[in-house]
Amino acid sequence: MNSLKVEFPGSSGDPLAARLDLPPGQIRSYAIFAHCFTCSKEFPASRRIASELALRGIAVLRFDFTGLGASGGEFAASNFSSNVEDLRHAAQYLARRFGPAELLIGHSLGGAAVLAVAADLPEVQAVVTIGAPADTEHVIHNFRMHVPAIESNGEDEVELAGRPFTIRRQFLDDVRGQQLEAKIHALGRPLLVLHAPGDEVVGIENAKRIFVAARHPKSFVSLDGSDHLLTRHGDAAFLAEVISAWCGRYLPPRSNPGAAAPRDGVRVRASGEGRFQQVVEAGRHRLLADEPESYGGLGSGPSPYDLLAAGLGACTSMTLQLYAERKGWQLPPYTVEVRHAKAHADDCVSCAGGQSGKIDQFERRIIFEADPGPAATEKIMEIADKCPVHRTLEARSLIVTKIETQKS
Repeated sequence: MNSLKVEFPGSSGDPLAARLDLPPGQIRSYAIFAHCFTCSKEFPASRRIASELALRGIAVLRFDFTGLGASGGEFAASNFSSNVEDLRHAAQYLARRFGPAELLIGHSLGGAAVLAVAADLPEVQAVVTIGAPADTEHVIHNFRMHVPAIESNGEDEVELAGRPFTIRRQFLDDVRGQQLEAKIHALGRPLLVLHAPGDEVVGIENAKRIFVAARHPKSFVSLDGSDHLLTRHGDAAFLAEVISAWCGRYLPPRSNPGAAAPRDGVRVRASGEGRFQQVVEAGRHRLLADEPESYGGLGSGPSPYDLLAAGLGACTSMTLQLYAERKGWQLPPYTVEVRHAKAHADDCVSCAGGQSGKIDQFERRIIFEADPGPAATEKIMEIADKCPVHRTLEARSLIVTKIETQKS
């Protein structure tokens, strides 16, 4: 699975750090995941749910709210309203660079944030909340002992999840002034409410209030046995399975033939991140190409020569496998390693074909877990050289370049 490291400006103008988890195949839809209060995009629940959804064809943008995780800005100057604006900026970025966010998912206070912003984003087709409070003032319960000091002094340092945070009076005023249930009633989107009956942080009564406030279509699924932070093994996969099945009823299938990569080729475009990062689409498959950090890249994917070497290695392994099946061989398990380098023609007389200077050299090693025997070894060498990619690399190829203008 590919996870693109991206960045976009938030509500305060500071850069927000984000990741876009892409499916290994065709993208069914794009989603935004809003994390819980003082959490981050790398919080285990956020990361696991996004990964599981990507495996089911949903590309998920998860980001750090202002002042949290790797994002810029000052947490003490942020509040619920700024979180909502950060979500709006995330949706704008996603629509501009990749595709519209048709699905919003929010965990805990992030769930309240997606409920608050969804009606303002026309591209959003469905909303999911996980352990969300029915009113934003509920978050004050996390530091209620500090409220008198915050109100009298203007701010106070509180400890949340073992980390210190400065909470200011403006934060209290902001969450107290929200009218979340009115926004839920006016949501106008299909809503899935996911909540654990034993949630000790945000009680199950919040799910009831959200569900009652919302209009149909609305659904509720009990996360029986889960805790608020979804730490139980299997929680993320279960959530992703439920969300994926539920949203399939409301998200239209993507049908844009012009955006699909050609069946007999690949499409490559710059991702806009870093100097070299590229998004490679081959049919319904998607991966990243990049250069190592030592060459000025992000190191987020194989280099073009790595991909070329991978093609030779994959083709060699497939060719040996097919030959062994046809002949009824029981070859020991093997691995193919390929290394690319520039070699001086003088050092490679047998393969230079009369060339001078430097030529490309691929060193291929077929490593068996057990000795296949001398007779088999000789035949393996012969069959490996018959790999179609091997023959392509050794032959002279014709590359035809055409310049076209995309038609509207």
